[in-house]
Amino acid sequence: MKKTCVGISGINATDNPGPGVAVARSLRDAWPKMPLIGLSYDVHDPGNYLTEYFKNSFLMPYPTHGWSELYRALEKIRAKTGMNVLIPCLDVELPLLIRHRADLEKKGIQTLLPTEEQFELRSKDLLACLTKKIGCKYPSTVAVHSIDELLQRLRTDVPLPAVVKGKYYKAYAVHNLDAAAMKGAEIAAEWGYPLLIQQPVAGPELNLIGLSDATGKLCGRVVIKKQLTTHLGKVWTAVTIHDPELEKLAARFCQVTKWRGPFELECIHAKDGLYLIEINPRFPAWVYFATGAGVNIPKQLLELITTGRCAPQKEYAAGRLCVRQTSEFVTDLSYFENLLTKGNREGL
Repeated sequence: MKKTCVGISGINATDNPGPGVAVARSLRDAWPKMPLIGLSYDVHDPGNYLTEYFKNSFLMPYPTHGWSELYRALEKIRAKTGMNVLIPCLDVELPLLIRHRADLEKKGIQTLLPTEEQFELRSKDLLACLTKKIGCKYPSTVAVHSIDELLQRLRTDVPLPAVVKGKYYKAYAVHNLDAAAMKGAEIAAEWGYPLLIQQPVAGPELNLIGLSDATGKLCGRVVIKKQLTTHLGKVWTAVTIHDPELEKLAARFCQVTKWRGPFELECIHAKDGLYLIEINPRFPAWVYFATGAGVNIPKQLLELITTGRCAPQKEYAAGRLCVRQTSEFVTDLSYFENLLTKGNREGL
């Protein structure tokens, strides 16, 4: 793939990993010599130092600083590296990048992002409406706008235990009112209101990673069943499975929404059917599991961005086990110093 240089964010590979390193690893499997650029918000992100994946890495201003600062940083990175494709991997970036996609395209930076309307569809307070359209179940959910209302609803309408969620981010299982108040206040302080109270659903947790081509076609998909998770709910071990009901749901999701780009469906297969719990509007951190199972969805995404064509879905074997591990590596301190003083690992 000539003259393609890909910028990838979300390169934090810690106990709560971003998808970026796994996306880079997948692209490196497909194109060993393609230049990949790491886009980081923290000098300590491990991806900054993974020279086997990233030709260089750059520090960027937090999206909360606004579009002007972020755009200037991307312009400078493009000028220094030739970056002409951007794969954002963090939820917090997406609203700005979606809103200003045209600015990126004018600068020669290609993306495949959902529209603002599509992005809003997967907000947790609107999922109930979407699940009706795509034909699946959604747990009983109540929206509240204060901690007092949260506690009142738990006393009268929603039996404990329950799950307290933010509109977009974070969810905690709570077993008493004190825990509900504490976790609700924590979420509200970071993400605001409304908070959502949801009745828990019992059953195996299934996740589907998918790619939609913006016309309603599901280009690629892999389903996993979680075996073991971290205290943050992140996959530690999982196994590939085939679940026809979930795969049909993903196809309907693409057809109904005309979704643009990668996504993840988080579901629970209860005794009375399949419940959709959450939709993530980007690659999940376990994306390399799909690559290792034979479906390289980051490769499909890059081909879709650069050629407009969506390769046919590849089949994969059920019963493949994914095990996450932690490891350490030693590198040159000059990389750290360059990031601090010059804003990029190679000191450009």
